[in-house]
Amino acid sequence: MGSGSEVGVRWDELTIAVIGGDARDPEIARLAAAAGATVRAYGPPWPSEGIEGVSLEQSPHAAAKGARYCLFPIPYSSDDILYAPEAPASIRVDDELLGQLEAGAHAFLGRTNETISAVAARAGITLHEYDADKELMLLRGPAIVEGAIAAAIGNTDVTIHAAEVCVVGFGTIGSLLVRTLIALGARVHVVARNPVQRAGAHAIGAVGHPLEELPELAPSVSMVFSTVPAQVVDRPVLERLPRGSLVLDIAPPPDHADLETAALLGHRAVWARGLGRRAPITVGASQWMGLRRRIEELEAQRGSRG
Repeated sequence: MGSGSEVGVRWDELTIAVIGGDARDPEIARLAAAAGATVRAYGPPWPSEGIEGVSLEQSPHAAAKGARYCLFPIPYSSDDILYAPEAPASIRVDDELLGQLEAGAHAFLGRTNETISAVAARAGITLHEYDADKELMLLRGPAIVEGAIAAAIGNTDVTIHAAEVCVVGFGTIGSLLVRTLIALGARVHVVARNPVQRAGAHAIGAVGHPLEELPELAPSVSMVFSTVPAQVVDRPVLERLPRGSLVLDIAPPPDHADLETAALLGHRAVWARGLGRRAPITVGASQWMGLRRRIEELEAQRGSRG
C-alpha cells in the first residue's frame, strides 16, 4: 500500500468521523489521526487517557459534521440502529445524521440494509460495505479463527486433537479455520456446495462432502463449526449429532445455525458472534490498512476529476 503522498492525499485536509463500534474502532480512529486527518468520534469504547489527535464528541451529529468520510461499525444492531453498546444512547442512521456530512461524502460500514441504503441515497452519500470484502476478511481472519478455537476449547471436554470435526463452508474464514484445525491434529470434514471448494479441502488434508451428505455425516462428528450465513445446520442434522456435541456458529446475523434447537437437543450451542473484535489492536490496525487504501483510491479519483 502506498503512502498518502504517493497518491496525492492531503490527510491534513480530511475530516473523518468514527461513529459507533466496538474495541476495534478506537485503534482505527488513532491510526486515522496519526495519518494526519482530523478525526472526531462518538460511540466507540473510549479509553480513560483519551486518544491523541481524536476528539470525543457529545453527539453523533457533532462527530459527523463536515466529515468527508464516515466510519460506521462492521455490525449493526437492527434496521437503522448502529452497533454501539458503549454509546450513551442509540445511534440512528437517519436523514439528520447523514445530512451533517460533507456533500458527496462516503460512509463505510460492514453491511447495509434497505433502510440505511435509502437514507444514504436521499443524502447523496455513497456507502461502501466491507463485511464480505475478502482483503479485509483475510486481514482479520486470524483473530476470528483464534477466537473460534478458544470458544471450542472452552465448551468441550475433549481435545481438538484426534477429534472428528465438521466445518460447514470453505470460504475465506472456513478455509483458514480448516487449516488451523488440521494443524491441531483434528480429523476434519468439510461440507460445501462448491466442488472446487471440496477439492481445495482435499488438497490440504481434509475430507470434502457435498451439502446433502451433512445429515449422514452428523453421527460421526463431535464438533460442528458453521461458517455460512444460512441455516444449513438445522434440525435434521442436529437430531443425528451425538448428544452433547459442540455446535459453534461464527456466521454474522441474521441467518445462522439453529442454535435454539441445538440447545434443546442437549448440544453445546455457541454463537461466536463478532470474533473479529477479539484482538482489537491487531484487528483495528488491519481494518485501517484496508480502509486507508480505499480512502486513498477515492481521493485519487476525486483529484483526477479536478
